[in-house]
Amino acid sequence: MLTIALLAMIALSAQAAKKKEADKPSNKPVFTTIKENPITSMKDQNRSGTCWDYSTLSYFESEVLKATGKTVDLCESFVANKTYMERAIQVVRYHGDCQFAQGGSAEDVLHTLKTHGICPEGAMPFPGSLYGDSLNNFNEFFSLLEPYVAAIAKSNSKKLSSQWKVGFQGILDAYLGKCPEEFTHEGKKYTPKSYMQSLGLNLDDYVNITSYTHHPFYTTFAVEVQDNWRFPLSYNVPMDEMMQIIDNAIEQGYTVAWGGDVSEEGFTRKGLAYAIDTKATESLAGSDMAKWLKMTADKKKDLIDSLGCKVPEVVPTQEMRQERFDNWQLTDDHGMQIYGLAKDQNGKEYYMVKNSWGETGDYKGTWYMTKAYIAANTMDYLINKKAIPANIRKKLGI
Repeated sequence: MLTIALLAMIALSAQAAKKKEADKPSNKPVFTTIKENPITSMKDQNRSGTCWDYSTLSYFESEVLKATGKTVDLCESFVANKTYMERAIQVVRYHGDCQFAQGGSAEDVLHTLKTHGICPEGAMPFPGSLYGDSLNNFNEFFSLLEPYVAAIAKSNSKKLSSQWKVGFQGILDAYLGKCPEEFTHEGKKYTPKSYMQSLGLNLDDYVNITSYTHHPFYTTFAVEVQDNWRFPLSYNVPMDEMMQIIDNAIEQGYTVAWGGDVSEEGFTRKGLAYAIDTKATESLAGSDMAKWLKMTADKKKDLIDSLGCKVPEVVPTQEMRQERFDNWQLTDDHGMQIYGLAKDQNGKEYYMVKNSWGETGDYKGTWYMTKAYIAANTMDYLINKKAIPANIRKKLGI
């Protein structure tokens, strides 16, 4: 009797497993990894606009790993503390005629490493711990910082004292922790600058890449977005070469600190990103464009999810990139780290991209973003110049 019952349980379990498999969307992509370069652990920026900080430090952690084989965990709070003070100083210098905000760029991290150094995680309080949270939560923090900076920048005073910086630094330290002047790590004493020197990187090796036609190719310019407030120069290359650089980097074992647009309908919260061809998609849904436009955002996402890897994609062009940038469709929303390449069951290639939202989505913090999506939605990216193909480096003079 026990044997019969056991066999019945096994049969039921097998049937349940088959049903579960049958219930899976048939269009869900099944990925095969082509090349995967080492990255460090997933982190969660939580309720803070610090993707630029998390993604770029993650990128430099991979650079250290490639250069030395050593795994490090660099401190985002150190970079944020230094960056927000310097951004506030700029806003005050401009009398408030520029933006003070949580966002930033990869250049903010590179500048901090060059100018101030860095410390490892643990040399400053864990994010959120100073105000009783388990992760970053900048809601209260920035409700203090923003009016503070505005009050100083728009002051009627004929002469400012330097005390505003003392008060501002106090707020930064209260929420982020004070940046250490000296600390002990793995039994050795460091300053932030000496620790940076110990990581084995040449910070002059890093350059920014972009692709637009309102500036000449193979020259440099500061990409005109608000969070690019330090005005770093990017090398301007044609779109196909922008993509060749990413592919060459991955092939040679490098990663990419990517900045771009994730506000598009094809960027899902489940860990996928497609450059949706809207007209073709609404046609597949058996509707006309008017019906598609009336769909709620959730219904559109449901449709996109149901189409999965068979969702129609646009073929990005240089002209499309420029038009979308000029009409505000291509925006600077998010920073992530491209670290690998994969293909789905239909042979379509995707970049493997590390996010900073913890182990979320279907792939535990990794997003699979098609090459079309990256080509269409890249604002700019930071890369080791050694990862750029020799023929393109020659054109750029680097």
